Amino acid sequence: MFLNSLGHYVPAERVDNDYFLEVNGLTGEWIKQRTGIETRSKAGADENVNTMAIAAVEDAVKNLPYPLAEVDLIVAAGYTMMDTVATVAHVVQRHFDMNLAQCVAITSACSSYVNAVEIVEGYFAMGKATKALVICAEHNTYYSNQTDPTSGHLWGDAAVATFFSKESQRKNEPEVLEVFTRGLGHVGKGPGGVYLNPKEEGIVMPDGRDVFMNATRFMCEALEKVCSRRDMEVSQLDYIITHQANKRIVSNVAHHLTMGEEKFVNNIQEFGNTGSASAALVLSQNIDKFKSGDFIGLTVFGGGYSSGGILVRI
Repeated sequence: MFLNSLGHYVPAERVDNDYFLEVNGLTGEWIKQRTGIETRSKAGADENVNTMAIAAVEDAVKNLPYPLAEVDLIVAAGYTMMDTVATVAHVVQRHFDMNLAQCVAITSACSSYVNAVEIVEGYFAMGKATKALVICAEHNTYYSNQTDPTSGHLWGDAAVATFFSKESQRKNEPEVLEVFTRGLGHVGKGPGGVYLNPKEEGIVMPDGRDVFMNATRFMCEALEKVCSRRDMEVSQLDYIITHQANKRIVSNVAHHLTMGEEKFVNNIQEFGNTGSASAALVLSQNIDKFKSGDFIGLTVFGGGYSSGGILVRI
């Protein structure tokens, strides 16, 4: 399937590391060394997951080669929804008058975007859709507890929108060659490694080491899976985009793959951990910088646990 257009939205506000010294006792230098984060994005008082999603779609529509009315599938991805009934997919459908579209919402923690893309792949294969919109929006700061020294300083907000089609819509469109996902609830701390109880604690990561080790292992595995299906080695990828959870995880993935970090494209230093939107956000920000023929590997790991990978050819 083909990637017709990408768009994204990141709130203007940035919260720097020094803010957390009085909030949870962590110094800015400690946070930077442990996470790679220097600032994180934060939605404004008048913003939410729905407004960010709409803004991301508006950005993507600028380069869309067909009318929005032709979209017949909308998949919303994320875990910080403000409404579990009227989902982001339904809000976007109504806002943009995409009246013929089927609407689906999917959550698999920070793997949600890749799961959403796999759902699109399935609908295309079944002949139930031909043009699809995947929206991934996270309002982490709405749920995060900033006083929590284990994870309260990690979170940022953002949204990304991606249009896909079963057939190419114009010359030189990026192509999604492979999609892979895996549920890992049986591994390590599993469902307890990262969790979100909205009415109680917010987003909590009680065992960062378990998350770190499993994220490294299974993000490497996901890249190996999507590459092997095309008889490729991971070393043949021109660029790699990981879930932007922690810069040290990115470095560890590079180490395990024996690859230089210059192949890894990141934005965590400015935006923080933007959840399931993060890898697609990096792709959207850099899509025009990649050259024709480049192979891009996206790999993600989500609390719960879950993992996934996407192989894209520019």
